[in-house]
Amino acid sequence: MIQNAIVTAEQLWLSVRREAESALARDPLFGGRSTRAILDHADLGSAVAHQIGEWLGKSAAERAQFARLASEAQRASPDMVEAASRDLQSVAIQDPAVTSLLPPFLNYKGYVALQAWRVSNWLWLADRTDLALMLQSLSSDTLQVSIHPSASIGTSVLLDHATGIIIGAYAVVGDEVTIMQNVTIGRKQAMPGRAPRIGRGAYISSGATILGDISIGDFAKIGAGSVVEHDVPAGCTAVGVPARLTNCPEPALAV
Repeated sequence: MIQNAIVTAEQLWLSVRREAESALARDPLFGGRSTRAILDHADLGSAVAHQIGEWLGKSAAERAQFARLASEAQRASPDMVEAASRDLQSVAIQDPAVTSLLPPFLNYKGYVALQAWRVSNWLWLADRTDLALMLQSLSSDTLQVSIHPSASIGTSVLLDHATGIIIGAYAVVGDEVTIMQNVTIGRKQAMPGRAPRIGRGAYISSGATILGDISIGDFAKIGAGSVVEHDVPAGCTAVGVPARLTNCPEPALAV
């Protein structure tokens, strides 16, 4: 199922199950993994919880414990499953290398890291901060993605390649944002105030650094390796060190 129209978590789950059943018929060796990850579960939430446990746990007991924790979070916050559905669909829509849903669900660590962050954020908001920070640390060590549990992240977000990504405390990332590898979003050391706010549909290229109490506007683009310490208006592109604006809509250029 690759389409631009967003479907519900239940509809998505039916598509993922069909792909897993086809994979099992084609290749029993690979199908065994898809059975454990997909076909042994009743719904998308259960399968996502299983994936979090499989990636973060170092023993069978830890894997089961983290899966139970993720399921607990989903029961308390049912919109977490819809967010997981939208995130997976975003991978399928935005990544031209993806032709089906099963491979990114099973293999894309950026997807798992984002779902693990959703659990850690739920823990943070429930004042279970020690456990939230432990999940952040495990995600950083295992998946090479470190997202502080106090950050705020929308849905339909794509962490592409998902290596060396750091999203710091209190950063805000809007819906439909794409973040490539080796990106840092955080506060300035000399200014412990608010963190960056990334608008809807923004695209942050590999190696970019975004620092301080600044706003990146909707559908803005940040060039590879750029260092951004000032606001970027909606629709503009920021490139270079320090970043300069280019390709802005006329109203933005007039500001």
